[in-house]
Amino acid sequence: MSRSCAVPMLPFLSRCNMALRRVLALAAALGRRSCCSKPSLPPDFVETLRAVVGAPNVSTATAVREQHGHDESMHPCAPPDVVVWPQAVGQVQELAALCHRCRVPMVPFGTGTGLEGGVNAVQGGVCFDLSRMDAIAELSLEDFSVTVEPGVTRKALNKHLRGTGLWFPVDPGADASLCGMAATGASGTNAVRYGTMRPNVLNLRVVLPDGRLLHTAGPGRQPRKRAAGYDLTSLFVGSEGTLGFLTQATLRLHPLPEATAVTIASFPSVGAAVACTVQVLQAAVPVARIEFLDEVMADACGRFSRMGLPVAATLLLELHGSRRSLAEQQQQTEEIVRQNSGSGLAWAEGLEEREQLWSMRHNAWYAALALRPGCQGYSTDVCVPISRLPDVVVETKQDLQASNLTGPMVGHVGDGNFHCILVFNSQDPEEAQRIHAFTQRLGRRALAAGGTCTGEHGVGLGKRALLQEELGPEGLDTLRSIKAALDPHNLMNPGKVL
Repeated sequence: MSRSCAVPMLPFLSRCNMALRRVLALAAALGRRSCCSKPSLPPDFVETLRAVVGAPNVSTATAVREQHGHDESMHPCAPPDVVVWPQAVGQVQELAALCHRCRVPMVPFGTGTGLEGGVNAVQGGVCFDLSRMDAIAELSLEDFSVTVEPGVTRKALNKHLRGTGLWFPVDPGADASLCGMAATGASGTNAVRYGTMRPNVLNLRVVLPDGRLLHTAGPGRQPRKRAAGYDLTSLFVGSEGTLGFLTQATLRLHPLPEATAVTIASFPSVGAAVACTVQVLQAAVPVARIEFLDEVMADACGRFSRMGLPVAATLLLELHGSRRSLAEQQQQTEEIVRQNSGSGLAWAEGLEEREQLWSMRHNAWYAALALRPGCQGYSTDVCVPISRLPDVVVETKQDLQASNLTGPMVGHVGDGNFHCILVFNSQDPEEAQRIHAFTQRLGRRALAAGGTCTGEHGVGLGKRALLQEELGPEGLDTLRSIKAALDPHNLMNPGKVL
């Protein structure tokens, strides 16, 4: 295949290779670009992008580039050189083929709600904003499946599903794009019952770095299970945009529960709250959500939402089932809570009451920020075996106090996954350094407990060193071999994961 930047169906000047190589060499010498860096791609290249998707769907404006150069993390903005909005998979293929021939980095962008710098264009290049590809292509009620493009968010899908008796339960909190959720291996509050994104993705349509099209389970296929060859779908779920563009996802849907009940319980210690969680799971209570708040977060959420929670380790539990079975489940749960010295049980079964309780939980980010008005927040996560959770949480709280950091904790305790929402003064370099050092210690604490450095946020920019420690040399070499096989020129979201 020719290595010229020329696109066969579009005129393009041959000097592109030389100019782009100078640009990329300069970028490598300078390292990460600042928010104020100016576009450095040759004008002819940008004009070719416009010829593919139309002038209104290409932007080199500084404000647009900066908007696409960061997510919700604390990592510094690193803008791309140009942003494009493809409208169809064919355009994604053509744009990817062009970038591949010209050796220009490519960065996928969904809604920008990630938490580990996954969209930061650390080597510049082209940002592919896929939000305008927002079709719900196919819905099969009988097969409990739906096929969506990357611009469809989880809230938009569930709104579309109203009246069908089905829903998509994976809920990371933010109204993220579903393909973006697949790319990061997202999960959230319902994972203890319905699983993470990985088991809920049946097929993916992927544009590979050179523009070829791949259906990970075969074109048009959506089996509930398969044992045919390597599991390519699982390979791309959690790949964080480093192996290709997820341009369509076929997802597993679930029946809406007939009845739902939510309660809040307070406990004298973290250990008592976790022990209650383990016993609820062991009793086979079909719990849908078990969320943990430490005493700092419970106090912050209570004050922010004006609900007056006790300043204590707290669990929010949600049960799903039939109306007949729900009463029995509630009785079981109440007994287990009391056995672990829990108190404050009061069940909310009406929609408005339940939404009020979960609104309080989903506003935990803003409640934490309210502890230090005017400061910035950074959320980091780890996941450990449930049996180790009390020790890890207590050690982490001691570390926060010793480091003089504000970091209330919240977690999907049924999975052993918890988050620290670190609130800090972004203008204080010394505090920012303490934040970084703390997150590294937290990750290593989780690894020492037999867990992982991230349960749902992903590796991105911030946890690459921890990933090396987690997988070891052989595991990391295997990842590098996969990356080299699919993206030998390291063009797809370079600088992330590896």
